[in-house]
Amino acid sequence: MGIRLPAISQGKQILKQSLHSNSSEIGIPKGCLAVYVRKTQKKRSVVPISYLRRPSFQDLLRKAEEEFGFGHPMEGLPIPCREDIFIKLTSHSDGS
Repeated sequence: MGIRLPAISQGKQILKQSLHSNSSEIGIPKGCLAVYVRKTQKKRSVVPISYLRRPSFQDLLRKAEEEFGFGHPMEGLPIPCREDIFIKLTSHSDGS
């Protein structure tokens, strides 16, 4: 049983809306979402939506909300993280 945070729920809703609206038009497979990893330059990555359950990814979502908010004009979610750290976080299972 986990604690539900309103910001994470809001972020998931926005992601779901963007997935249904234009994901096939911009080359995102069903069941995935686009994120833009950026500290200095942005690099697009496509990740499975199952990552939304991972505690490490939820931490990144909180940081993204603090830094960018959820009303951004991009086709994917900006993640405030260096690419090497993002790869490390997404390549390890959090036991979820």
